[in-house]
Amino acid sequence: MPLCQYAGQVILIVNTASYCGFTPQYKGLEALYDQYKPRGFVVLGFPSNDFSQEPDKNSQIADFCENTFGVKFPMFTKTSVKGTSATPLFKQLTQRTQTAPKWNFYKYLISRDGLSIKSFNSLTAPDDKAFIAEIEKQLAIKAP
Repeated sequence: MPLCQYAGQVILIVNTASYCGFTPQYKGLEALYDQYKPRGFVVLGFPSNDFSQEPDKNSQIADFCENTFGVKFPMFTKTSVKGTSATPLFKQLTQRTQTAPKWNFYKYLISRDGLSIKSFNSLTAPDDKAFIAEIEKQLAIKAP
């Protein structure tokens, strides 16, 4: 799926996994998506088995996310997010932030113009006040 369809939006990219202690963050990510989508915000989930916690097939991942956590934000197919096998998107995010995902549910917040990218570690919960403040700050900036 081409990402250019999200141009002009504030984008949150998250590498996810179904069998991780952070998996309950799906619920909070969905809440953020619901709350801020009308203002031009999107969450993009990228399942990954790079940390050995996503062994399922794409169809099983989709069923799990939707049926367990009600995930409606866009989810992509299972992908690699670190090292030499990382997809070009995650290689670029790592290069731009100098931070590769260290675990599942690592987050990258991209400004509307794509020039500002901030990374947030797995411990940053979707309801973290500083995290939400940064989302709101980016949403306050009008599209170019």
